[in-house]
Amino acid sequence: MKILIAQLNPVVGNLKYNADNIYKSAILAKQREVQLLLTPELSLCGYPPKDLVLSSTFIENSWLELQKLAKRIPKKLAILVGIVTKNYYSDIKGEKPLFNSVVLLQNNTIKQIFHKRLLPNYDVFDEKRYFESGKTSNFFELPSSSQENQFSRIGVTICEDLWNDQIFWGQRNYKNNPIEDLVKYKVDFIVNLSASPYIIRKQKVRESMLKHSSRLYQVPIVYVNQVGGNDDLIFDGYSCATNKKGEIILCTKGFQVRTEIIEYSHITRDLKVSFNKNSNITKEEEIWSALVLGLRDYAIKCGFSKVVLGLSGGIDSSLVASIAAESLGPKNVLGILMPSPHSSQHSITDARHLANNLGINSYMIPINNIMLAYDFSLNSLFKTVEIGIAEENLQSRIRGNILMAIANKFGHLLLSTGNKSEISIGYCTLYGDMNGGIGVIADVAKTQVFSLCNWLNRFQEIIPNNILIKPPSAELKPNQIDQDSLPPYNILDDLLNRFINHHQSIEEIQKVGFDYDLLYKIAKLIIRAEFKRKQAPPGLKITNQAFGTGWRMPIASHFELN
Repeated sequence: MKILIAQLNPVVGNLKYNADNIYKSAILAKQREVQLLLTPELSLCGYPPKDLVLSSTFIENSWLELQKLAKRIPKKLAILVGIVTKNYYSDIKGEKPLFNSVVLLQNNTIKQIFHKRLLPNYDVFDEKRYFESGKTSNFFELPSSSQENQFSRIGVTICEDLWNDQIFWGQRNYKNNPIEDLVKYKVDFIVNLSASPYIIRKQKVRESMLKHSSRLYQVPIVYVNQVGGNDDLIFDGYSCATNKKGEIILCTKGFQVRTEIIEYSHITRDLKVSFNKNSNITKEEEIWSALVLGLRDYAIKCGFSKVVLGLSGGIDSSLVASIAAESLGPKNVLGILMPSPHSSQHSITDARHLANNLGINSYMIPINNIMLAYDFSLNSLFKTVEIGIAEENLQSRIRGNILMAIANKFGHLLLSTGNKSEISIGYCTLYGDMNGGIGVIADVAKTQVFSLCNWLNRFQEIIPNNILIKPPSAELKPNQIDQDSLPPYNILDDLLNRFINHHQSIEEIQKVGFDYDLLYKIAKLIIRAEFKRKQAPPGLKITNQAFGTGWRMPIASHFELN
């Protein structure tokens, strides 16, 4: 039996577009004499659909589009399609009104429906808000293409249904284990339709989990994952398959739409394929690919073809400009230089050098006169108070307004260039450098920014060397550098990783050897900056704990640090 894995990039809510892409995969499957086509979780409506599923019209239209698709596909081909279905007994049983489902289409009809059993409700996942858990695991049968009266029994799981093996995780996170249940039905192999968001090196965890389960239960597993960016989430694909020995026998390329064929043999009762394992890529290359895909899809799916950003001559805006040029093409990127009296000459030179290296358009708008106008207008109110941060931040807000005006005038998407280290401690200005439609590196720590830029320069100088070696500075006052008020970034990022990604307490971190006063200061900065983060643009997520959908801290709180 030939199986085609369709690693698709759906657009959330665009039912016709998604159905057309599934249909194109079906035509390819027919041409390749495939019996079973697999698509990702909720492939018809896109994942995550969020509150779109609360619209009865959206649910009805999804079902109508599914029925149209069923009539279009080749008759003998079986297709598994992800869709939201109604729970018709919800009112009687007091349950959620919907299921996260997979539908089997065959012979131009809807043959069978399977419901997701394990509903994640952590980090970015909020499935219990919408869906009822499926009560049982189930399978379907397909005839062999080569042997009469020979059928394959195929177990169906959806994403999280794979993620509850007590031995692998050291604990059971849900009451049920769908794989365990399917093995009792003596299935020949298990398929898993997923929309598993990207975080750094997550694929290694997925592969380890799949190998463990296949080896433990002596059952092959075919895993198909969504690819593409949807809002702050990036889906990396990396669909793969294991044989019953727990060996990876197929792994598609990540961060791109792909189709691959794998075959189930009735003789060996196992999956087989020419070995297609991905070559190892560096962590920097993986992050770069994720950010490029995330920005490209965010822009295109939101209806933008061009972007604008401020070019300060610093490392953050340089990295964002580089990602933008790769995502959308250099001709679609506009960099704005906005020097003030406190800007160094090398910042202007470095920004222009970068623009030339990338081949992007650039334009300079000095803000000296605008600053003088603000000083004049505010003088009568401010004159009795010492000059300080408010005046410094005015520069950032002037620049933010200029960038928003340009974005508004020309229909560009404004890119915010703040990194995670800055956003974590509030080292950013509301309505200034925080302006933007998307935070491209909002989940990238400052030390990782340097690593990515050095990786980008591995073959030739793209980021001007002077940008990499000069001390980071906001340049809002004379001779200012970040380290005037912050610890070195390698120390700061270590602390932020412990506080934010691992939720460690001051006492836990202090045991490692950090100074209590420093820990208290950083923890307090993180808490106080919450009101800024709530007003920040969405940021592309690459870590297990980003400041986005999965971060739900209160703004008005009196949390005791010790």
